[in-house]
Amino acid sequence: MLTASAMKLLVFAHIPPPHHGQSYMVKLMLDHFGGDARSGGGGSEIQCYHVNSRYSEDLEDIGSFRLGKAWLVLRYCLEAIWCRFRHGVRAFYYVPAPGKRAALYRDWIVMLLCRPFFPQFIHHWHAVGLGDWLRRDGSWFERWITHRLLARPALGIALAVPGMRDALWFRTRRVEIVANGIPDPCPDFDTAVLPRRRARLDARRAWLAGRADADPDARTFRVLFLAHCTREKGVFDAVDGVVLANQRLTASGSPLRVHLTVAGAFFTEQEEREFRECVATAGECVRYVGFVSGEEKTRLLRESDAFCFPTYYPAEGQPVSLIEAMACGLTIVTTRWRAIPELLPAEHPSFIPPSAPADVAAALIRAAMHDDAALLRAHFLASYTEARHVECLRAALTAAAA
Repeated sequence: MLTASAMKLLVFAHIPPPHHGQSYMVKLMLDHFGGDARSGGGGSEIQCYHVNSRYSEDLEDIGSFRLGKAWLVLRYCLEAIWCRFRHGVRAFYYVPAPGKRAALYRDWIVMLLCRPFFPQFIHHWHAVGLGDWLRRDGSWFERWITHRLLARPALGIALAVPGMRDALWFRTRRVEIVANGIPDPCPDFDTAVLPRRRARLDARRAWLAGRADADPDARTFRVLFLAHCTREKGVFDAVDGVVLANQRLTASGSPLRVHLTVAGAFFTEQEEREFRECVATAGECVRYVGFVSGEEKTRLLRESDAFCFPTYYPAEGQPVSLIEAMACGLTIVTTRWRAIPELLPAEHPSFIPPSAPADVAAALIRAAMHDDAALLRAHFLASYTEARHVECLRAALTAAAA
């Protein structure tokens, strides 16, 4: 129910499609706050007025420049300004771009047109590293105008401590850490998923001990890569790591083998061609299933044994896929990169350096004998549930409005 005292929030951000972590989390926020108040939605504390600022229909178009996008920027800004005066919305919620020029220049236009009309700006830093990119690769003019247009928002929301660097670089008045959180994909974890994981681990150990009567399917250690399929997200390192792991297992006489399922869409046709050539060389140990969602994604998470995510993506924030893997108790092999070490338990044993397929292979072989399903599940329940995320986000937004 709408109330006169509720915070009115202009949400200038897109929801799926395209599907990625940022758009997913924006939709989750809108769903919990009652949707678009113009359509009769809205909560008692926060009323959202949603401008669905979608510039791309698919992943390949994200970050590219088209003249049509310039018209869309103008159209979305006019819609936001109309909401300002028609509904009295004072707070403007925005997700700043990562260090990519086309996206950054779009941010300039949005800030130039909208900032004069809204007294309060809120930046949610889903992508990280914009300040570092500007210092390293930006021209003096890009640094100056970006700081001029984005600096001094009322609130900056960071996903983790490393993400605070951007908020502080832009002299944010108040900074809050709000970790991502998701609906539980494994509510029957204790009764169905954990017993299966432990049974497969026991069978793998039995095979290594020479027991030929163990479950033959457990000889295959099933690894999942679930993300956008780009080189920087680590998809090629994952494939190379699985190939190397199998070569080492064969050379040592081990009965175990590693199989990789790759799920996700490609940004570019060039990388997809390179990937398919790589998979053809790898043989039957790699399978590509394309973009997955809903029940198919949940099935892959539940039936896999491990999650491999050797990312070194410059704007990596807090990947939703890693949280999903934790919720399902998947053994995780990932890089010590950006905020990822803070996302996982402090004692997590399977961190690897970026761009190191040999380390991926070694970590996967170790992970095949490691039992941390219950620990990772407990970490998810303590820190990354949907309820905790929404509670913390609501508290940050309402505190900034007070």
